[in-house]
Amino acid sequence: MTLPARLIPARRVVVTGVGLVTCLGIGKNKVWNRLINGDRCGIRRIKDEEFPPSIPCKIAGYIPEGATDLFTATEQRHLSEGIMYTLTAAEEALTDANWKPSTQEQLEKTGVAVGMGLNGMKEIYTTADRLFNKGYREVNPFFMPKILINMAAGHVSLKYGFQGPNHAVSTACTTGLHAVGDAFRFIQRGEADVMVAGSAEESPNPLIVAGFSRMRALCTKFNDCPAEASRPFDKDRDGFVMSEGAGILILEEMSHAINRGASIYAEVLGYGLSGDAHHMTAPRTDGQGAYRCMMAAIKDAGVNPEDIGYINAHATSTPLGDRAESQAIGRIFKECNHKPLVSSTKGALGHMLGAAGCVEAVITVLSCHSGVAPPTLNLHQPDTGVELDYVPLVSRKWNADVRTALTNSFGFGGTNGTLCIRSFSDPV
Repeated sequence: MTLPARLIPARRVVVTGVGLVTCLGIGKNKVWNRLINGDRCGIRRIKDEEFPPSIPCKIAGYIPEGATDLFTATEQRHLSEGIMYTLTAAEEALTDANWKPSTQEQLEKTGVAVGMGLNGMKEIYTTADRLFNKGYREVNPFFMPKILINMAAGHVSLKYGFQGPNHAVSTACTTGLHAVGDAFRFIQRGEADVMVAGSAEESPNPLIVAGFSRMRALCTKFNDCPAEASRPFDKDRDGFVMSEGAGILILEEMSHAINRGASIYAEVLGYGLSGDAHHMTAPRTDGQGAYRCMMAAIKDAGVNPEDIGYINAHATSTPLGDRAESQAIGRIFKECNHKPLVSSTKGALGHMLGAAGCVEAVITVLSCHSGVAPPTLNLHQPDTGVELDYVPLVSRKWNADVRTALTNSFGFGGTNGTLCIRSFSDPV
């Protein structure tokens, strides 16, 4: 007998492949090893001559040269940088998962959920300049497809023939996490067996850096010491450092993965969302939105706060944001016998805006899988008002039979997301 859809138990979802493109390097192994070694930061001085010298922020995180070399000159005219980063990360993740479906049924049950925060900003202002100074015929015929937020997901679907859910998310700095969380729900509900999930952000350009600088959101105190600029939780932090990149996870229904003999990194247990309803750009000082979001993920996962051993924090290196998130974490674990390890990998990677949530979800998956919590670089003197173990400077062994973690992302407009991830063990 078939049960009504609302009574069918939610399906379990696992991670079978990951792909990374970041300022620390291209590829999962390179990024992870440099991250846990704690001896490398991807932030550097901006050398682009297009940047007006009046912009006060002089630093950013850039993908190493060669990230777009796999694409022909024609493809580069058709694709934005963010889309190319997405396709590079997706190819690594699909290869890692050994998932290259060929039958019609497999293609129809494989979907894509890829978001972007700000796509094609450089293309927009350069195209506008060409239009007004050189005329209509100088506008690239591919201008519109290059700047649409959903085109990263579209190109992944087109390249591999995936015909399942085709979904795009754009929720500021929560984009990547929401994309992964939404993909998780698609599989839970039976709308797909496999999802390519994540997001991307393209290189910092003069317009975006100028805009965030005018908001006084970016770090300017460390222009001469780029590697020391992104300082989550540290007393000398004075703003975030923009960066670029992409992260992709292959999410898969558990029995589907086991039946085909896939290697499994971790299981996604829960997904929580909340809204601050407080301010356009600032979080509530008491961290109430972050608190409710984390608690929603914990409840959805069916675990207790005591089960959480590590939190990959959103912590962007802004005084208000780091403190509010710490307040929320401290409140959740106040009555627990142990406090989780908490770190922000933005110390090494900078803040990838729309790509941050998925890259950090990949890092959290690898942390659960390996039993290592990555460090918070440049943290010398915590200044949050909350006593937490922020894993300063050096990675930490995470010794537990079952490793359960949270990863947070919070965005402008008060949009919050949290995923709960656990090391994988055989189903019971």
